[in-house]
Amino acid sequence: MTRSWDPAASDPAVSAIARTPRLLVALDFDGTASELVAEPMTARAVPAVADAVDRLASLPDTTVAFVSGRSLVHLREIAEHTDSSHIVLSGSHGAQYWYPGHGEQDVEPTAEEQSLRDALIDELAPLIAEFPGVEVEKKTFGIGIHGRPATPEVEQAAFSRVDEVFAQRARHWRRRTGDRILEFSSRAEGKDTAIAALRERTGATGVLFAGDDVTDEDALRALGHGDLGVRVGAGESAAAIRVENPQQIAALLVVIAEERAASRE
Repeated sequence: MTRSWDPAASDPAVSAIARTPRLLVALDFDGTASELVAEPMTARAVPAVADAVDRLASLPDTTVAFVSGRSLVHLREIAEHTDSSHIVLSGSHGAQYWYPGHGEQDVEPTAEEQSLRDALIDELAPLIAEFPGVEVEKKTFGIGIHGRPATPEVEQAAFSRVDEVFAQRARHWRRRTGDRILEFSSRAEGKDTAIAALRERTGATGVLFAGDDVTDEDALRALGHGDLGVRVGAGESAAAIRVENPQQIAALLVVIAEERAASRE
């Protein structure tokens, strides 16, 4: 049962994750660190979230990561992420990684994957043009179809046409749906993969993961004892607690940063 987080009350689960010996804070980006926007590449972290992330990342034995379905190159752009950043990145639903001091881990699509992706984009482009407000995004390991600027009826009609194409051309690709997005990937990884990889890499004794969409539930279901899942916004969830928006995520991260810093004085 997911319960609402009360910023005005002490919360034992929040205190416990704040005091874990080695903490990993992993955040989805769109709708969690940032507001949801009509133009995907205009998304930016809410200033209060960016400040809280920087504060947490400066603490000992604390790692902060953005875990996104975005391709790594796009995630770096919207996160305003530089080569000197202390923030870990996981893109393409756990297929790509960037680590401080090491940079991007070399994971590239095969020639076959690239060829099929490009052929599908060529086929989809004129089809999608028939649906005002629907856009195609070329991703490292697949294709995203964005419907946010369109009416729900136009979006659904476009998604149905895209499903028909993939049923014929790339039935084996992984299909995902999210908040007004339909995505297909040649890779099978999910955000649960990312959490497992980051936990192992950092030696985390506790993981906080926060997300707002269907694909984030993979990661939330993968959390275990000593972890904390946070759902942003409405919807059924495996998360322990719920916050209303990115601003409340920022408030939650500040509480964790303060308790964590105080526990180490």
